[in-house]
Amino acid sequence: MIKRLFPMLAILASGLMPISGPAQPAPLHVLAFYSSNVERDHVDFALQALTFFAAAAKKDKFQFESTTNWDDLNSQRLKGVQVVMWLNDSAHTAQQRAAFEQYMERGGGWFGFHFAGYNDSGTHWPWFVQFLGGAVFYGNSWPPLPAMLDVDDQTSPVTRHLPAHFLSPANEWYSWHPNPRANKDVKVLLTLSLSNFPLGFKDTLTGGDIPVVWTNTRYRMIYMNMGHGDRIFSDTHQNQMFEDALLWLERKHQVQMGVTAP
Repeated sequence: MIKRLFPMLAILASGLMPISGPAQPAPLHVLAFYSSNVERDHVDFALQALTFFAAAAKKDKFQFESTTNWDDLNSQRLKGVQVVMWLNDSAHTAQQRAAFEQYMERGGGWFGFHFAGYNDSGTHWPWFVQFLGGAVFYGNSWPPLPAMLDVDDQTSPVTRHLPAHFLSPANEWYSWHPNPRANKDVKVLLTLSLSNFPLGFKDTLTGGDIPVVWTNTRYRMIYMNMGHGDRIFSDTHQNQMFEDALLWLERKHQVQMGVTAP
């Protein structure tokens, strides 16, 4: 019996025998989509976002890529991508939309900004409306102005570094009908403070409950209304939230894969 143990001990000592341990999560891989032929203020935001998230990728050790080719929304290209980011536009063709729906229904991650959530009666994408929690674009403020935001839940990993209220940089603020908060699957994280109203010269944002950041808990997603102009990344609180939101989406992926406890 002792002789039989010697070869086994030798193998263990040499390190040739694999020793089982906890699975290691794959590095976060983010693919950001944007368009360069849309409204100039939206392009300005996208270009600054690319710089911001590229720097965050170096700091937080994740892979960040970007593309202006929306046909990259296909099952082959999205393999190994944990988070799809839409900076200033959204899928347009039936093929792009179908691929995105499949990606999200199978557990993919989405981080959408501002115009990425725009939809109206002409969009003809009912799946995306329910994906946003039933929210349909109703109106917008003008001109772009800073706004005081209320944090609905400071215990969320997305908002944990934010004060209870903070002044968000100049932006064009959207309102929604129906209100996404009415959807039982929606968790609202930030809301326009009532102290802002009336906001700008348009009469569509004169008051009421206007969510700014939320997640549909049926999916691994988050939507943020910020994204108009070149001032969005001028606030340290808000920048931290952007980074925290992306890392939160990563953690939710690790939970899905069973490599991190909920």
